[in-house]
Amino acid sequence: MGSSLYAGISGLTASEKQMDVIGNNIANVNTVGFRAGKIHFADILSQSITGGSSTFMQIGRGVSISDVATQFSPGSFETTANATDLSIDGDGFFIVKDADGGSYYTRAGAFHVDSDGYLVDSNGLKVQGYNLLSSDPNTITNLSLSDVQSAPSATSTISIGANLNSDTADGATFNAAQTVYDSQGDTHTLKATFQKTEANGYWGCRTYLDNTEATSQTYCGLKFDSNGNLSKVYNSTQTETITTAGDGTAVMTVNNEGQMYQDTTALSPILLTRGADEDTWTITQDGGYTNMSITTGTVGADDEIAIDLDGAGGADVTFALSDTWAAGDTIQLAIAQTESDPADVSLMFGSLSNGATIGSSNTVTWDLAGATAQSITGYASTSVVKALTHDGYASGVLKSLSVTSEGVLSGFFTNGQTDDIGQVVLADFSNPWGLKRMGNNLFGETVTSGSAVLNNPGSAGMGDISPNSLEMSNTDIATEFINMITAQRAYQASAKIVTVTDEMMATLMNIKR
Repeated sequence: MGSSLYAGISGLTASEKQMDVIGNNIANVNTVGFRAGKIHFADILSQSITGGSSTFMQIGRGVSISDVATQFSPGSFETTANATDLSIDGDGFFIVKDADGGSYYTRAGAFHVDSDGYLVDSNGLKVQGYNLLSSDPNTITNLSLSDVQSAPSATSTISIGANLNSDTADGATFNAAQTVYDSQGDTHTLKATFQKTEANGYWGCRTYLDNTEATSQTYCGLKFDSNGNLSKVYNSTQTETITTAGDGTAVMTVNNEGQMYQDTTALSPILLTRGADEDTWTITQDGGYTNMSITTGTVGADDEIAIDLDGAGGADVTFALSDTWAAGDTIQLAIAQTESDPADVSLMFGSLSNGATIGSSNTVTWDLAGATAQSITGYASTSVVKALTHDGYASGVLKSLSVTSEGVLSGFFTNGQTDDIGQVVLADFSNPWGLKRMGNNLFGETVTSGSAVLNNPGSAGMGDISPNSLEMSNTDIATEFINMITAQRAYQASAKIVTVTDEMMATLMNIKR
């Protein structure tokens, strides 16, 4: 009879503990990443009422709690507006560390960036992973977003989309300027100046970096067909033939190399003739340059002839004269032009004042004929810039974050660039049911759980990362209510056992009366 009393009491105790588990599960129904517990019971060692080892006359002695197991079934996902709110779709735990370096494991991915730039959980523990922009990107450590910066990239390729008005007056110019970047992220202005030539469809082009002309340029001009489409690029070279009656000499200087506008070899060369007056020179043949003008002057002890080929002003070619010139002496200038199918143009510039470089060794490619080249046309409509592109950018600071399913933190920077900053690492255990609850949604490693196995999300059996979401509690309210009812009934029944046993014992005590 005493056994039934203790069996009833053990039932009361077991039901109380079951209610404790149920109450804790229900209380944490809204706790992010919470894992519900499930209580397991076991009977207490039986005794034989006949003595000995008979297995036919055994009576149980009540119930005990054998285990309160953590349920690792997944919870539902809740979408959030925070990019660093992460959930695991599958197996694994986030790894966080305290200030002393102690490791903990959690399914609660409500992370944020603290004042020191570390990615931390709601307890201030630092999330573990790879800092991909650090000097040691292969070591698992505290994920840090402090001082993350996008390095600058020097402009190496440009492209210009424009229309050059075919009705433009000969010698008129049109500019297309854009901002480019050097290797230090400093800005410069790269300008292309197009000049309408006297030959139909031809536009000369010169390029400048911060108003300093390119030291060399593989092509000096563009040619458009009768429909206004770019058909050729060209180069021009100048030669001189000097015919004198005496011993006069002339040294030619081409001030606008590449700006010679039409091929005189197909027409007639330019011919200058000395007049009877010492300083008088006339244009005997204009070589097709109907707007050409000539001026004379003296530089030092020498005379000088300056030729403005297009009539737009300025000296395109100069001749320094020395020794004796006689009336009727001539200077002949021929311009030979080489045309090619449209091709990219290589622009070489001198050294930059800040010691940085642009392009490859200060050489920038003008993407004129590539698959991604902007279109240049020569239609009879207003000259206009339609598009200017380049591949350089300045340095930038972190503006926003996004996270991939592999746990990679990708940063968007103020310079318009994106870069991978870090990667979250997950842990798993051979026996996750052996983990110890540490409170605050944390689990601790034990001998029973085994050592943590670390891998990237989405690999080696680890779950994928779902950004902008949190895994909620896996408590099932309906199941817990049913368990509550059964626990209540079990408690009532166990209490009844105690009551009835007490009445039986009271009856026994009253027999002597």
